[in-house]
Amino acid sequence: MAFPQNFLEEIKNRIAVSDIVGRKVKLVRRGREFVGLSPFKSERTPSFTVNDDKQFYHCFATGKHGSVFDFVMETEGLSFPEAVERLAQQAGLPMPERDPRAAERAAKQASLVDATEAAANWFQQQLQAPQAAEARDYLARRGVTPELMKRFGIGFAPSARMALADFLTARNIKPAQLVETGLAIQPDEKARAPYDRFRDRIIFPIHDARGRVIAFGGRAMQADAPAKYLNSPETPLFHKGAVLFNFARARQAAYDAGSVLVVEGYMDVVGLARAGFDHAVAPLGTAITPEQLRLLWRLAPEPVMCLDGDAAGLRAAYRAIDRALPLLKPGFSLRFALLPAGKDPDDVVAEGGQAAMQAVIDRAMGLSDLLWERELEAAPWDTPERAAALKQRLREAVATISDADVRGLYGQDIRARLDRLLGATGQASDGRQNYGQGRRMPSRRGGRASAQARRSALATGSAEWSHREAVIVLCVYHHPALLGQQRDAFEALELQTQSLDRLRYDIIDWFDENSASEAAANQAENATGLDNSALKLHLKDRGVGDIAARLEAMPEARLLSFVRLDSELEQVIPGWLEVIRIHHKLHTLMAEKKAVEADLETELERDGTQYALDRLIAIQNEIAALENQASKSNRTS
Repeated sequence: MAFPQNFLEEIKNRIAVSDIVGRKVKLVRRGREFVGLSPFKSERTPSFTVNDDKQFYHCFATGKHGSVFDFVMETEGLSFPEAVERLAQQAGLPMPERDPRAAERAAKQASLVDATEAAANWFQQQLQAPQAAEARDYLARRGVTPELMKRFGIGFAPSARMALADFLTARNIKPAQLVETGLAIQPDEKARAPYDRFRDRIIFPIHDARGRVIAFGGRAMQADAPAKYLNSPETPLFHKGAVLFNFARARQAAYDAGSVLVVEGYMDVVGLARAGFDHAVAPLGTAITPEQLRLLWRLAPEPVMCLDGDAAGLRAAYRAIDRALPLLKPGFSLRFALLPAGKDPDDVVAEGGQAAMQAVIDRAMGLSDLLWERELEAAPWDTPERAAALKQRLREAVATISDADVRGLYGQDIRARLDRLLGATGQASDGRQNYGQGRRMPSRRGGRASAQARRSALATGSAEWSHREAVIVLCVYHHPALLGQQRDAFEALELQTQSLDRLRYDIIDWFDENSASEAAANQAENATGLDNSALKLHLKDRGVGDIAARLEAMPEARLLSFVRLDSELEQVIPGWLEVIRIHHKLHTLMAEKKAVEADLETELERDGTQYALDRLIAIQNEIAALENQASKSNRTS
């Protein structure tokens, strides 16, 4: 909102700049000014001045200059309205009246916050009840102390169907408010009372930038729960793409550390806090969004993304690159700290303590370095044509940067790297071809296709992708409303086909963007209104319309009932989930088969070889049975 100028002046007249600055900087009076060490840069000689008469501060070391509002924004990561509200409260001034509609919206929002705050307190109380003993044992095994439980407000949702709903309605919170905040689910039969969304889960409250509870995340206690982690849905209070878990709590710690760590989930944040890293935040089950990136830059100019060093972690890092490139500006970027494969930050801290995690952070790569590595690994570059493709991919990535200065310097950096890699003319100094000679990359595309492979290509129309993966993506392409219920499951899938993997994330990006507004979010929640034709236009604009068109040309697009464009969502979901189940099972079996085959190669002369052979045969039979089951299912759908 816009604030009246006389209101802002009254705040500055009531609060001396030196009073606010003096809480963070030791000031010494010199004449009519105060001096101290810069809060923005390490220094030995004071170069920071405050002048209460002129109502400003000035830092000669960094050139930063501003009013009391600027100082609070700089040092605490607040937006301007948040800084004004905080200083007005300290000055004893009421906030100016808003227009009636804004006041009405604020009153409604406050009533919803009352409900979420009451729920958070109730969840915390339930964690101390006898029925939460298993949850407390789990947290203790993960190293979460009672002090950490209290600091993060961790709670527990009992398994009773309406325990929270009954508690809150008894305290005059209306059932409609429970549904609107996402705390409860309204059955299809409107006559029936809403029931609790979170049941038998450890609860993590999610706060907004002002520290108010606006949503919750819950970790299932049962191993066979449909979703291990469950977040609140989109609500008038909560838009998950614009919120970071632990943002409000991490703000001051991030300023003090000069950095902010971005990890995957709640337990990673809590685990790092246990080791003294209080400046960690986490996105809420999605790839980092532009809104979240802007929040991060309010905390530090180069946030460090701490990601698993496995394939999924690299995919998340690569997506973050694509999201960040258009938004880069002078002084603001990302760094990437890749953890050991199979380890999350909590594991690193548990095994090696603070020093082990700090060592990972200290090895963080710059965005330009990881972009370079990504494109080198994407495809071989050992022929002139492949080297040219590498150049083109890098040029296209750099072209997405909006800021002209950053884009120009990235272009210079990439050209210098290419010259070092390929030589200015693609040749070594002795005249020999130098395309990738120093680094021969394995290629799944290299070599001549066998006759059998060519026949397969003619039969399926798509030799380079997995038939099963194509059906999975095609189903979501035809029925994007499916993502209203299964978005996280779709993102978590292991897809081996690069083109389908890219298409999958383009579909998810479109869904996330269309879910950003409250209206679209409500549509997604009701599994209606997400239009395939709109998605088709989006994919065409993103340059992947040809891949989507080839999916639509598959016979399965017409023959499989759960894939067909005219099928109802109730018919789509069970069929899609069954294909997902088979996909997961086959993926696991193929990995196990590969491991057994490796054992056989190294243990042919050892005892136990017969057991390995028997196990290999059993796995092959199970794979054949699953593929046969999938084939029959496709024919009868």
